[in-house]
Amino acid sequence: DPNVLTIGFGRRFATYKRATLLLTNPDRLAALVNDKERPVQFVFAGKAHPDDQQAKDVVRRLFELKRAPGVARRVAFLEDYDIPLAGHLVAGCDLWVNVPRPPLEASGTSGQKVVLNGGLNCSILDGWWAEAYNGVNGFAIGNGRSHVDDAVTDRRDAEALYDTLEQQVIPCFYDRD
Repeated sequence: DPNVLTIGFGRRFATYKRATLLLTNPDRLAALVNDKERPVQFVFAGKAHPDDQQAKDVVRRLFELKRAPGVARRVAFLEDYDIPLAGHLVAGCDLWVNVPRPPLEASGTSGQKVVLNGGLNCSILDGWWAEAYNGVNGFAIGNGRSHVDDAVTDRRDAEALYDTLEQQVIPCFYDRD
């Protein structure tokens, strides 16, 4: 739907990129996509390395979202992710999400390509976004800190992602002239 906030997530699906962070709270995800006044839709695309079974599991979980009760009509998974598809995806999304586990993002070319094409980022403060984010050029998720326990970091960042979407991104998109 061209009138609905479209959030994109496209990249190589290494597990540290945490593409499934949105799946940690199914009730909040369903609330976002089913909001009658300010719905959200998600477009996922990406590939896993052929030898990375965990990444293949990430792809499978995201692919299955398009059939998941309560969210299926607002979630798409685009297959055969490549450079031409990335161009369409970047151009068609209102917001690009990056949620790597700090401090593992070396550069963040997925988010860089969005900015270079006039898009907005919503990202964990890691890699290039920790240096580029200035408070008005996009959205920051969390505070850039990580915990010694990855599970704690993931829970904290998932909550921060939902909070950022609900409190900043969605109002910014829908409360405009």
